[in-house]
Amino acid sequence: MELLKEIANFSGKSGLYRILKPGRGGVIVESLDAKREKSMIGASARVSVLKDISIFMADTDQATPLATVFENIHSKYQGETLDAKAMSDYQLVDFMTSVLPGYDTERVYLSDVRKIISWYNILLVQLPQVFEQAAEEQPAAEAAEEEAK
Repeated sequence: MELLKEIANFSGKSGLYRILKPGRGGVIVESLDAKREKSMIGASARVSVLKDISIFMADTDQATPLATVFENIHSKYQGETLDAKAMSDYQLVDFMTSVLPGYDTERVYLSDVRKIISWYNILLVQLPQVFEQAAEEQPAAEAAEEEAK
């Protein structure tokens, strides 16, 4: 999930963007949709890079990286797109509990869960190599753990 450090969300703009390079007045980005439009995002915009986003856990002060949540969703739903709009509030809670048991229901809002599903769908359709790369990294990490034992 190393590609997530290139993907960002900007406050006030819907969707996800790939960060291409810095410009004079901000950052040049490419939208992750069918249009793939390039634009300049001003330096004053609030940027959330997906690699830096974590989900609060209820029982500890720790947080789980968003990449782990995406991997859990991908392994559970086998690459199917999900429809967050069709899910009721209870279904969203059940969904989140199934992919990340022990998440903090007080600090992770339903709107956050909908956003996670939306981002997952965008990545799945527009940038499937994120999940292919994660699948390649996982066996290598497991082999390193076995050698350490």
